[in-house]
Amino acid sequence: MTQPHEQAHERPHELAVVIVGGLHSDARRATVERLLATVPGSVALHHDLSTAVQGTVVRTVRDALGVRDTGETPLVNDCACCALREDLVPELTRLAAGGSARLAVVELWDSVEPKVMAEVIEAHGGDGLTVTAVMTAVDPALLLPYLGNGDDLIDAGLAAAASDQRTVADTWARQLEYAPVLAVVDSEEADDEDRALLAQLHPTARQVAVSGPGLAVAALAGFDVRAAAAAQHPACALLPQDADDRGVATYVWRRLRPFHPERLYAALEDLTCAAARSRGRFWLADRPDTLLAWDAAGGALCVESAGPWLASLPDAAWELVEPVRRAAAALDWHPEHGDRCQHLVFISPGLDRDGIEQLLDSCLLTDAEYAAGRDAWKLLPPAFDSLLEV
Repeated sequence: MTQPHEQAHERPHELAVVIVGGLHSDARRATVERLLATVPGSVALHHDLSTAVQGTVVRTVRDALGVRDTGETPLVNDCACCALREDLVPELTRLAAGGSARLAVVELWDSVEPKVMAEVIEAHGGDGLTVTAVMTAVDPALLLPYLGNGDDLIDAGLAAAASDQRTVADTWARQLEYAPVLAVVDSEEADDEDRALLAQLHPTARQVAVSGPGLAVAALAGFDVRAAAAAQHPACALLPQDADDRGVATYVWRRLRPFHPERLYAALEDLTCAAARSRGRFWLADRPDTLLAWDAAGGALCVESAGPWLASLPDAAWELVEPVRRAAAALDWHPEHGDRCQHLVFISPGLDRDGIEQLLDSCLLTDAEYAAGRDAWKLLPPAFDSLLEV
C-alpha cells in the first residue's frame, strides 16, 4: 500500500508558465529579460526556428545569470512549429519535476502565435504545468508599420514552415489581439497616435510597462485558455466599440439585412484598404446558414466560414454549443433572422467613417431584393465560391 508521503513525493511540482510572443523581437527580448531579473527562480525557454532550413530547431534554456542548457530537436513533418510543440512540453515538465524553477518564461519565436502554444501547455496541466499569463510584447512605434505590412512571412524569412501562407500583418494582428496582457516597451519614437491605435485595437487588454513593477505581477495573474479562444472566435468575439481619439478611430457597422454577394465582392478591395485593421462576422443572402468571418490587415483580406449561425441549427444541437456562444447569439437575436447579423469593425488613423458606411450599405440587399425572400436569395450569383474554396 502506498503511503501518503510517497504519493506527495510522486506528485509533480507546480510550475507557472508565462508565454511571451510577438513579432517585435527587441520588445519581446526586453520583456523576457525583465521577467528573469525581477522574478526569483524564473527560467526562460526559447526555440529558434530560423535554423529549421538546416533540419533542426535550437532550444536555449537560460536564467538571469546566463545560459543553462542548449539542445537541438529535429523537424517534425518538415514543420518547425510541430517540432516546437513536441519539444516544449517535455522541457517544461522536466523543469517542473526539478522543483527549482518558480516561473518558466516561454519566449516564442517571431511568427509563432501564442494561442496554439497556450492550448498545448494547458492540455498538459496534469504534468504540473499552469499557464499563468500570455503576453504580447509591443513597441508602439512599430505597431502601424507591422499592421500595414502585407508581405508573406516566407518572403520576410519568418515562416514557420515551407507551407506557411500567413502575412506579417495578419500574424501580428492575431498575436496582439489574443493576448490578455500587452507588455509595452518605452519608445522615444512612439507618439500619441500610436498609443491610441494600440488602445483601440485591443481595448480589453491589460497594458503593462516592461520597465515598471507590474510586469512580474501580470506574469502570475492567471489565464483562462477557453475564454481567450472564445474572445477570438468570429461568432462570439468581443469586438472593439466605437472610438475616436488622437486621430485614430474605430467604426462599428451593424446591420440586420444580408449582403448581395456580387455587390459585396466588387467592393472587397476598397473595404480591405479602408482601414489598417478590420474584422468581424457577416452573412450573405445566398448563404443564409453560414456565419462568415472577416479578417483584414496589411491590405489583405481573409474570408472564411466559421460554421453555422445558431438560428440554422435544430434545437437539440444547441446543447452541444458552448455557453459563451449561446450568450453571444442571444445578444444579437432577431425575431426573424435569429443571430444572423452584420457586425464589422474598422480601426485606423484617418478613418473615413462616412465612406465606409455608404459603401457597406450599398452592398446590402435592396428593399425589392429583400422582399423577394430567401428562396430568391439563394438563386443570386455565388460570387464568393472561389474565395471560400467551394
